[in-house]
Parts: sequence; structure tokens; C-alpha cells
Amino acid sequence: MNVGIYGLGRFGAFWATELAKQVQVKGYNRSPQKTLPQGVLSATEDEVLACDAVILCVSISSFKRVVASIAPRLKPGTVVMDTCSVKTYPAQIMRELLPSHANIIATHPMFGPDSGKDGIAGLPLVFTPVRCEAELAATWKALFLSMNLKVLEMDCDQHDREAAYSQGVTHFVGRVLDELHLAPTQLATVGYHRLMSIVEQTCNDPIQLFYDLQRYNPYAHDMHERLKTALDTVLAVLDAHDDTPVETR
Repeated sequence: MNVGIYGLGRFGAFWATELAKQVQVKGYNRSPQKTLPQGVLSATEDEVLACDAVILCVSISSFKRVVASIAPRLKPGTVVMDTCSVKTYPAQIMRELLPSHANIIATHPMFGPDSGKDGIAGLPLVFTPVRCEAELAATWKALFLSMNLKVLEMDCDQHDREAAYSQGVTHFVGRVLDELHLAPTQLATVGYHRLMSIVEQTCNDPIQLFYDLQRYNPYAHDMHERLKTALDTVLAVLDAHDDTPVETR
């Protein structure tokens, strides 16, 4: 089996390197690559689209355009996977635009170059066959399990509902903390170091990922409203206790 990685950005290059430890991987990027990921073969766009499986590692905002572009050029039986951080939107786009002979699997590797820098064993990967032959879906699930990933099968709506409050909140808080320009200090507690690590982990990713996470997850708006309400509630509690004597211990 050969696999084509379409998009060798920060995550695409990382994912291509991991997959190349298991199968033959060809990589294509619209912008010329200075260095190719380890174990990955350089390929043209057409060569990547001729692979048994094509994994799309592109931004959510460019996803529809890319799928529309590649759809007429896929050979019958090709497995097409996305790696988007939301699931309802890309699954719908693939179902609508890809030919009926394409096998579609929605995936979300819930890690990246930072969280996976010490290895990906035990890390979660969401796996949702959208329109796929059972045998092919089983083959890919087995491959991911052989990489010691924690494969989570769930529908796209459940993923987006949960991700809005796990990944979405994490990235939102990371960007808010980054706006505070937190700096290292000799007074840093363990909790402070953890906050700094959230900033590092989330803000190392392209800002486009943050925008896309907040815009394309149908549950993100509700999360934003609840965050604002929670902040207002805590500030109101402080205001209400401004003149309250503090008990000594």
C-alpha cells in the first residue's frame, strides 16, 4: 500500500514522517519544500493522487477548494482521508464533492509536532468511516492501532460537540494567555509553568488553525458564550465581595 500526503505544512510533514515508518509515503506540497520529511518520497500532485490512499493535510478554510480540485483525478477505489480538527464540515464536503467510487474516512489525529514530539503511542486519533468499504476501513483502523494510537470511533457531530470544549477551549485560552505576554519568572509555580506550556503548544500552530477551529466547529459559538458568561460570573463574585472582611485562619 502506498499513501500520498497532500500538504506538507507543519502537521502534514509530522504526520507523513510517522506514517512513513509503516508504509510507503509520497508527499506533495504546493510551496516548494526546502527539506522533505524523513522517509517521505517527493512526488508531484498527480503522483500523490494516484496513490492507494490520499491523506489531506490542508487548512479547514482551504479544504473545499482542494477537494473540488482533486475529485475528478482520483482513481476508482482510492481512500481519501482528511485530518481536520473539525469533522462535520469536511465529512460533508467529501461526501458531496468526491466521486461515488472514492472511499471516505474522516480522521482527526489529536496531536501534532509539539504534543507528539516524544512519540505518539497512546495518543488519540478519531476515526470515522463516512463512505467506505468495510474491509478498507478495518485495514486502516488496524494500521493506526499498530502505531499504538488510541483509535476513537465516533460520529462527526459527537466529535465536534466534545472538541469545542476540549481542543477549542484549549486553543482559545492559549491565545488569550498569549495576549497577556506572560514571561518566565523565578516565582513561577507548577501551575504557572503549565499555563506557559499551553501558550507554547497552541501558539506554535499557525494562526489559521485557531481561526478555523473557532469558525468551522458548529458548537464553538456556544463555547465562546459560556466562556464569556463564566468570566463575567467570576468577576461579579469578586465585585460582590470587595467590602467583605476576610476571615483569618
